Amino acid sequence: MSNAHAELIEAARKKFSRFRELSEKHGEAKAWEIMLEGFPEIQKQRMGPLLSLPTLAEAFRQAIPQFKSIGMEMDVVDISNRGTDAVLEVQRICPWLEVCKECGYAIPCHVICELDMAATRLAFPEIKGEILCRQALGAPVCIFMYERAAKTSTRTDNATT
Repeated sequence: MSNAHAELIEAARKKFSRFRELSEKHGEAKAWEIMLEGFPEIQKQRMGPLLSLPTLAEAFRQAIPQFKSIGMEMDVVDISNRGTDAVLEVQRICPWLEVCKECGYAIPCHVICELDMAATRLAFPEIKGEILCRQALGAPVCIFMYERAAKTSTRTDNATT
């Protein structure tokens, strides 16, 4: 197990534990709010440089080595169409499946993926994201879809139509 993967698993254990403590103390809805505090700013720092690339496909392809370093297998499919810059992020490995059970959760999605998605939407309101399928619910992969209006071309040449 790589050092980055071990750190990821330990961070997940802490996240599940904190969510459980907050849920017991304040209820699940308030725990969610507390866990989300400050997270959009972290997402801006993590994702901002990548999302400044011309397309989401380029951005997500740049992230593949980072995901690989933590033990995940990620494929990126560019589904841009009709003025929409869009991408599918396909995750073949969910490192949180085992650790969530260890921490007493049936699935990791609410505490990990849904929280990440909510933070991303708050950090980047121009990006719409949704989880299309989840390994935790029996799918062979997890698929996340992200979309935004395509960046307009800045061509200044005198091309004719």
